[in-house]
Amino acid sequence: MSLHEKLSQLNAEIIAALPAESVTVMREQTQRLRESRIVASAPKTGDRLKDFHLPNHLGEMRSLAALRERGPVVVTFYRGGWCPYCNLELRAYQAVLPEIKTAGATLVAITPELPDASLTTSEKNELEFEILTDAHADYTRKLGLVFTLPEPLRPIYQGLGINLEEHNGEGQFDLPLAATFVVDIDGAIASAFVDADYTSRAEPTDVVEVLQSLVKQNA
Repeated sequence: MSLHEKLSQLNAEIIAALPAESVTVMREQTQRLRESRIVASAPKTGDRLKDFHLPNHLGEMRSLAALRERGPVVVTFYRGGWCPYCNLELRAYQAVLPEIKTAGATLVAITPELPDASLTTSEKNELEFEILTDAHADYTRKLGLVFTLPEPLRPIYQGLGINLEEHNGEGQFDLPLAATFVVDIDGAIASAFVDADYTSRAEPTDVVEVLQSLVKQNA
């Protein structure tokens, strides 16, 4: 089953379990985010992805420039370990990690979650790739990928047991769009996926295909 199919199945289950009023509010807010045209200003294929210097859960710094010295880099952004769609995505990338490595590439996931929370996410999903913490979503904001969780959604999230301030820090309600970039060794974006709908994600097998094409181009 593809990630798209798994996400669709999960979404149907979640919608069925939520009050109709909550579903309506969530859909309205997603539509408003689409209409904001935030996606239109996001990095695109052919652009250069800005460099980052972000820590993993041990506080060790990682930079895009250094990672590119080893080969192409897959950079995926996710909201947090509290998000079931994100967990499905992370596990799907773990499943294709051997193919990503075979292509000589590195995979990193970036989240606004605090290091302790990202470590929990990594352990829960048995991930073998690094999760980097983008505190206050500062790097993600530079890319134009950040939105603030709207007020109407906050009580719904609280009702689901999701406390963003607990995960991201006090007063932090900024979240990244669903986004995945394949960055070539020269820093150019070979593939870009950005969506205002958090239930939609890049298909990891498509990412692998892009990497395999880069292997041929760079040979």
